[in-house]
Amino acid sequence: MGWKYILFDLDGTLTDSNEGILNCVVYALEAAGKEIPDRETLLKFIGPPLVDGFQEITGMTREEAVTATAKYRERYGVIGLFENKPYEGIEQVLSELKKQGKLLALATSKPETYAVRILQHFHLMKYFDETVGSELDGTRNDKAEVIREALRRLNISKEEYRDVIMVGDRRHDIIGAGKCGIESLGVYYGFAEPGELEQAGADYIAHSVSDVLEIVGDEGMKER
Repeated sequence: MGWKYILFDLDGTLTDSNEGILNCVVYALEAAGKEIPDRETLLKFIGPPLVDGFQEITGMTREEAVTATAKYRERYGVIGLFENKPYEGIEQVLSELKKQGKLLALATSKPETYAVRILQHFHLMKYFDETVGSELDGTRNDKAEVIREALRRLNISKEEYRDVIMVGDRRHDIIGAGKCGIESLGVYYGFAEPGELEQAGADYIAHSVSDVLEIVGDEGMKER
């Protein structure tokens, strides 16, 4: 009934992380002597890999973006990752999904070492069977690569892909799921712009944390 395997993004899906991310982006841009864009532009950094974000949003060269990412992490690894909080009700959703026998994995473009610390800090690690992120050296940076690694660690066969869904708040989550041949649920309580998730091809849409359980939980998807 419903999906057996549920992959979750972190920023904008499980936690409201904008304060820490934006503060660290500003820190990196100031160090690079770059103009600080408005808040709406800064919010675009939440979701994509940082090296891509610095290039696409501020026009940096790849070399500049790599340097800026290192500067970002200088602050993030000490302060920024805890300038963050779980969305209200998200722990109850995770708890109920585990009670239903679902296997949960984190699939984030954030470095795995940071993701583990965040889940541990907010006492959410106990709900996850696997925690997958990127590497600090830039390996496994693309969201599809992260999802493939999560599928591998969960030992999910190609035949079981129909039992997997990716839950995320940005187009990268939806596009990554599509590349991997699994379904996706786009959430609008995170940082997506209006229409972003539908345009990316999301199979389902949630507008609140409670919607997530209603869609991916057993009770919500009896007709699937």
